[in-house]
Amino acid sequence: MIPALNNPGFVTNNLQKQQITPVLSLFAGGVAGGVEAATTYPFEFAKTRSQLASKTPGQTSIWHMVRNVLRTEGISGLYTGCSTLVVGTAFKAGVRFLTFDTIKNALADENGKISGGRAILAGSLAGCAESILAVTPTERLKTALIDDANNQKRFKGSFHALRILVAERGIGNLYRGLVSTTMKQSATSAVRMGSYTILRGMSQTHSVPQNTLTTFLMGATAGTITVYATQPFDTVKTRAQSAAGAGTIEAMKSVLRDRGLFGFWAGSTMRLGRLVLSGGIVFSVYENIVRVCNSAGY
Repeated sequence: MIPALNNPGFVTNNLQKQQITPVLSLFAGGVAGGVEAATTYPFEFAKTRSQLASKTPGQTSIWHMVRNVLRTEGISGLYTGCSTLVVGTAFKAGVRFLTFDTIKNALADENGKISGGRAILAGSLAGCAESILAVTPTERLKTALIDDANNQKRFKGSFHALRILVAERGIGNLYRGLVSTTMKQSATSAVRMGSYTILRGMSQTHSVPQNTLTTFLMGATAGTITVYATQPFDTVKTRAQSAAGAGTIEAMKSVLRDRGLFGFWAGSTMRLGRLVLSGGIVFSVYENIVRVCNSAGY
């Protein structure tokens, strides 16, 4: 088993780097991201629908919303926009693993070691790269599909929505919310990796057994910290990428107007559910793919 801290996304300052080729990093990260996205998508759907809702009289809870979707649209309703996110997350995760590993190698010392501060910097830069190359257009399309399914219902599917969005405002329409998305991805990567590195160091200092369960629990804790520290970025990003589209400042004003200050943390519970699970899933899949490929001599 590959030590979790040697993987892109989980870095320590006291372990030697394991050599993983760029192609393998991209492939393993992509597959892991796709599996994670498909498994946890209902959480993402519920979070997005919650963030798009206005605070109106008689507004129901997020759980009531989920039950309503199941009653009116069936289980498939919870997977509206799923294919878009799976493809986008696979590409995003591949880019993240490849970019993070490349930057980490450049910042490491002659012994292959990297400090927590440099790991945070590498994570932040990787977040910027994945936002521009993969996250913004796929998140825009996914959010538009979920928003449209709850309102006008003019999109027949991902490709149909893509054609309409591009036809209406050009390719730039897919980059609505670029600023807020990049801020969110950069902050998420930095906070997640920074908090995990600190937790890892503390566990080693107190001689906590380093095993899969320990890694999963530390990843889940880091995910919890990440959610509540970066949720406002995610909420603004979602508003900016609704079917109608909006600028970052306009999206911030709409959240304050509709739901007040605490509206910036709308959907936290569902995002938390996804991030807690995703940490374990994505890195477990990634480690196994790398192990199998290395064993096969690739």
